[in-house]
Amino acid sequence: MNPTLIAWFETIFNILYLIIIWSIVYLMIKSMASVKPEDRRVADLILLAFIMLAAGDTGHVGFRVLATLLGGAGTEAMILGTPMSLIGLGMLITSYTVTFFYMLFVYVWKARYNQPDGWLSTLLLTAGIIRLIFMALPGNEWGNSVPPYPMSLYRNIPLMIQGIGLLGLIFHYAYKTDDTTFKRIGWMITVSFAFYIPVILFARQIPLIGMLMIPKTVAYLAIAWIAYRGLWGHTKNDTQ
Repeated sequence: MNPTLIAWFETIFNILYLIIIWSIVYLMIKSMASVKPEDRRVADLILLAFIMLAAGDTGHVGFRVLATLLGGAGTEAMILGTPMSLIGLGMLITSYTVTFFYMLFVYVWKARYNQPDGWLSTLLLTAGIIRLIFMALPGNEWGNSVPPYPMSLYRNIPLMIQGIGLLGLIFHYAYKTDDTTFKRIGWMITVSFAFYIPVILFARQIPLIGMLMIPKTVAYLAIAWIAYRGLWGHTKNDTQ
């Protein structure tokens, strides 16, 4: 497949994604008065999580689009006197914000089901902190457009722990309480990781696998929309 064609397809998709995700965030903010009082804490946390995700992806996608327009993946900028790949800078930003996204979703789970801190939720938050620290190590080589291996794998292990553990918590309580909104959110998180894991493992050997980031990204849009429809007063809350 023509690399230029792929680059422009990704660019168009990325721009559309940013428009949609920020539109959903705007709708969440605008419609906050429609949230039921008992759902307000959950809605506030979900809104904050998606503001974090959208902001990080604006950096990631924005720098990727800028790199494409300026000449390709190798385009660099001077950051604090150091040359740095625009794509690498974008990956740095989104890697931090997606970590906070999943840490916030632990608090979403706690608020949704009125649960105290337990060993699993503490483990997931600790995994997030470990990932944040690990990403600060020089071996990550954020200045490059291609993440180093196996460092990119190591820094994603805590994220996998966060995602799998969160899914366990969400599915257990959503099915226990027949919470349709969070059942759907859980399945969309599952879809996002199902597409992301092959990218982590094989994208260096088979670059075309990187295209799986597109359905992964669509899954995040679905999570935002499901949460909006379920909590912002547009559909019946199925939690008893």
